[in-house]
Amino acid sequence: MSADVMAPPAAGPPERDRPTPPGPTPASAAPVARGGARLSDNGYALALMAPAAVFLTVFVAWPVIRLIVDSFFDVDALAGTRAFVGVGNYAKALGSPDFLAAAARTLVYTVLVVTAEFVLGLATALLFNALGERSRIFRTIFLYPLMIAPVVAGLLWRFLLIDNFGIVGAVLTQLGILDDPNQIGWLSNPDIVLFSVAIPDIWLTTSFMTLVLFAGLQNLPGDLIEAARLDGIGGWRLLTRIMLPLLRPVIAVALIVRGVDAAKAFDVILIQTNGGPEQASTTLSLLIYQTMVRFGEPGLASAMSVLYMIVMLVVAVVAIATIWRPGKET
Repeated sequence: MSADVMAPPAAGPPERDRPTPPGPTPASAAPVARGGARLSDNGYALALMAPAAVFLTVFVAWPVIRLIVDSFFDVDALAGTRAFVGVGNYAKALGSPDFLAAAARTLVYTVLVVTAEFVLGLATALLFNALGERSRIFRTIFLYPLMIAPVVAGLLWRFLLIDNFGIVGAVLTQLGILDDPNQIGWLSNPDIVLFSVAIPDIWLTTSFMTLVLFAGLQNLPGDLIEAARLDGIGGWRLLTRIMLPLLRPVIAVALIVRGVDAAKAFDVILIQTNGGPEQASTTLSLLIYQTMVRFGEPGLASAMSVLYMIVMLVVAVVAIATIWRPGKET
């Protein structure tokens, strides 16, 4: 054979060993349903959401529907009878002095708790933000109360504030602030008991407010804050003119979540006073529970719950519109 005959080119790697070029996933890799049919992206998303949708339908939507339906009936659970009364339960609830008084107490309790938590949480979040990485250990310690169950916190503060042998009264007496450990009836004085039962709630969830506001402060544009400081804006003006307007969405979410949660406070009050003394700490949640369980009026309790739900929805919408103000320039 002639020497100038060229040798055949070397064979490349087998087809299956060649790397796959980057690009969109082939259609054959799309999710495949049973029977070999391919799912579209929308179908695949619906399939993933189906378990959550079923859960919410069974445990949220259906109970709410039953609640609304029961509010139009006079239900006798013992006899097993139901009589349609229309809006009679709503009229009875709105005309009840106990319901109106409980609503007023719930409003006072909610405003007190949320205001205290927001002020303390914002102050602590600003402190942590100023300390930077040096606040890591303090942030961890500060979150500990959030891990305690409300029942446990209520029981703890009951022993701290209870008459005769409460630790708070004894400590204040030792410090010379009080003359007698029983001088202040934290949980027995109807005039101050609502403020006393709010202390565990504030202690428990101020850390939540701090965590949310601190996360919002971390996401503020640093160049804008620095430019404001270079322009001579600092201290109170920087907080009220720059930081708080930028934090409106975060503040709205925090206030709505904590407002609804505080308004439905139940276990932390039940374990401390059970609504007493003289119903001075009976909020709407406790009144609905007593109407349902103690007095055996499910229809009336359902009507009270629906009214509470409507008010909370209105408050949430107003808070979003006034604090968050979506679509408007800050």
